[in-house]
Amino acid sequence: MSSESSPRDLRGLIVLAWLWVSAPLAYGVYELVRKATQLFTG
Repeated sequence: MSSESSPRDLRGLIVLAWLWVSAPLAYGVYELVRKATQLFTG
């Protein structure tokens, strides 16, 4: 067996990494839009 990971293993790791970064980012953008809306609409 080789020590290299299969492409399927790497694909799963890449998806996990994107979720790890994009979930908090999406929440931050949501909060930003929510607070900016409150700021400009009173």
